[in-house]
Amino acid sequence: MTTTMTGHNQITIPAKLAKRFSLKPGSRFEWREGRASDEIICRILPDASQLAEELRGAGKKYLKAGMRHPLQALDEERDAEG
Repeated sequence: MTTTMTGHNQITIPAKLAKRFSLKPGSRFEWREGRASDEIICRILPDASQLAEELRGAGKKYLKAGMRHPLQALDEERDAEG
């Protein structure tokens, strides 16, 4: 697959790749130089909602038995303030 860069440094991702990797407007990429002088490596960055989902419950293992959840404590503090 070959694409051409526009005058605004934009590149169109072939539809086959966009579909395969579930890319959509707003998808983010990380670019870096490859080992060869004519090589660029592109990595798809996860979106914020995907990162949040992956992190959900990650700190649970640090709660000791009987401790209330830190967000519960924050909610209670906010309720007490007004």
